[in-house]
Amino acid sequence: MKVAISSDHGGNRLRHEIMNLLTELKVEYDDYGPQSDDSVDYPDYAKDVAEGVASGKYDRGILICGTGIGMSIAANKVKGIRCALVHDVFSAKATREHNDSNVLAMGERVIGPGLAREIVQTWLGGKFEGGRHEKRIEKLMDLEK
Repeated sequence: MKVAISSDHGGNRLRHEIMNLLTELKVEYDDYGPQSDDSVDYPDYAKDVAEGVASGKYDRGILICGTGIGMSIAANKVKGIRCALVHDVFSAKATREHNDSNVLAMGERVIGPGLAREIVQTWLGGKFEGGRHEKRIEKLMDLEK
């Protein structure tokens, strides 16, 4: 699995925590985040990750900002992206199993690093169940036409 990760200035610390986790898990990743805490525009950073996932260059993407809201909205503007804003482990599991999400958004000002690590591990390990959910994913993709 190959992952693209990014954040804006509001998610820098948590992004580094998650990159450490990805290294521990031996998950290959590319970092598209800013290299300082200077204010940046989250759509620019969400775009790089979302386009990388949509093109197939990456299997999954992880986006972090202060709340996760801006990043998730921006990522979902890219055709083929199913970005889920997640702040609990149950939702991380459900969004992989039921929604086949390919990008995860989180908010550094909403959750702590321990919970974020659990969420990422659960989400990365989750598998799409298909079945009755397949029809729903197809309907989501039809909305992009």
